[in-house]
Amino acid sequence: MTRTLRIISGLLGTLAAAFAVAQDMVQPEELEQGFVIVVDDIARVATKDRPMYLASNFGGWDPANRDYLMTARSDGRWQIVFEHPRPNATLQFKFTLGSWDFVETDPDGKDIENRILPKVDRAALAGERPVFELRVPKFRNPSDIANERDSTEYRDWQVQGTLRRLQVSGGAGPAAGTMRDLLVWLPPGYEDEANAERRYPVLYLFDGQNLFEQRKGGPKEWQADETATRLIAAGEIEPLIIVGVPHAGAGRMSEYQPFDMGLRVEPGGREFARWFMGEVRPRVERAFRVSGRREEMGVGGASLGGTISLYLAGTYSDAIGLLLLESTAPLDGGDSAEARAWLDGIERWPIRTFVGVGGREFGDGEQARERSRAFADWSKAFSDRLTDAAGDEAVRFRFDPGAAHNEEAWAGRLPEALRYLYPVRKD
Repeated sequence: MTRTLRIISGLLGTLAAAFAVAQDMVQPEELEQGFVIVVDDIARVATKDRPMYLASNFGGWDPANRDYLMTARSDGRWQIVFEHPRPNATLQFKFTLGSWDFVETDPDGKDIENRILPKVDRAALAGERPVFELRVPKFRNPSDIANERDSTEYRDWQVQGTLRRLQVSGGAGPAAGTMRDLLVWLPPGYEDEANAERRYPVLYLFDGQNLFEQRKGGPKEWQADETATRLIAAGEIEPLIIVGVPHAGAGRMSEYQPFDMGLRVEPGGREFARWFMGEVRPRVERAFRVSGRREEMGVGGASLGGTISLYLAGTYSDAIGLLLLESTAPLDGGDSAEARAWLDGIERWPIRTFVGVGGREFGDGEQARERSRAFADWSKAFSDRLTDAAGDEAVRFRFDPGAAHNEEAWAGRLPEALRYLYPVRKD
């Protein structure tokens, strides 16, 4: 009997091992054949005139991105087909009816966490597209959040301190003929008569929609206003101006990609950089008392927002002396020889660079952990490169093992970043 049990146990172990080998569990985003998402709108509120969209990190969190407009089916459900692989990214998303005012909620009308698709067995699919069937119990009713508007439109922002809007035109690619509002946060005392002649350091941050306030249903915020206010009051940093530069929605991935990074989007980052230096920076300096000194001008962002910041700092090194990189997508992530040559050609690095990255950038699964390790390894290698070029005091690297790829993580590291980049002057 014992021998029989041992044989059975051995067979089960062999079968389990064989099954594990046969499986090839991957994120759907990696599949060459793509995948399909089908959504059942339980309340049947989506219509032809108010269709459903997939708002996601792939589309710059634009709630009405035409590239992610879903198609109505004859069975009353909605679907969207992803035809191309995205091997180095995990889709995070929510469904909307074209505005964050009409974002999906739970049955009680409360916000939900970003959706992420489960892994699939690539071998079992045999080249077929997997279909993910999801349900939306409810969409937010705009009467629940009266007087709120999306993005940077003219409404009262709930921020700590003083926030000004400054309209600029242009951008890169599809955004070249558009207008957008910069969000300019002013430090305490800026408007005091005693400071009328004072000029302030400045930090330009990209993905500016997410810096000062969480949009209903959208990503969380960096809490830049609360953090800067607290550190200035405590005498831990110099009073500074923070400028949020909103992304271009559907054009975000193009604007923030200076080289081909394997994202299947035409790179528009170099055009964006010229627009930033030729339109955004002069516009801000004409309207506000910004110091023009290199050692007091910084740029920064997260993910692709960090990538375009790195490109700006390396290309316009005579003007930009401070750099904030959070969870930054590798500039040569598409195995771009052009990007590597650009990096190798930089002769003048920023005076101070803060590099932050988490240990859970892509989630908790085995393959997600592997990608997270590779992501963090690139950040560390880049930091070491800067250290070799500019010295130990010119770089601050922070690895946060439990942090993910989101605004909460970036907000958590922002105090340290500001203390390092904008220390109180000793003169």
